[in-house]
Amino acid sequence: MTIDAVAATAAAPTGMYSSTTTTRTPNQSMDSEVFMSLLVTQLQNQDPSAPMDTNEMIAQTTQLAMMEKLTEMATASGEGFSLQMRTSAAALVGETVTYTDPDGAEVTGLVSSVSFAGPVPTVTVNGEPVALDVISGVTSARAEDTEDAAEATTAA
Repeated sequence: MTIDAVAATAAAPTGMYSSTTTTRTPNQSMDSEVFMSLLVTQLQNQDPSAPMDTNEMIAQTTQLAMMEKLTEMATASGEGFSLQMRTSAAALVGETVTYTDPDGAEVTGLVSSVSFAGPVPTVTVNGEPVALDVISGVTSARAEDTEDAAEATTAA
């Protein structure tokens, strides 16, 4: 009796004889949960005849507290920067700005609206969306009105 190799693999049993490989993506950062888990494991598995030094435990707990505070500060700093960008973009509505387009040409136009949809706010200049970080100059529309009024007075 001959067994066809293709049929034999196609009819392979499932269940405890089959294996499925799952890939796991490693966590590249050490957060407070991982730190506490390591500390608890260390305490549970310590040698009773030579327990962990209390100074070392206090130092590790202090490091955990410092790490948490640094993480909070980084988050607050990022939120503050984002708020600053939004405020700056909103203040440009009605102002004349200058930016360099993708072709390398310098474009000047009036900002008509702002969008906060992406990570960097975009302003609409002459109907085109422009990222806030591309803008190279701002001229106040009020300053232009003042200059026009001064020129009209001088000409008269």
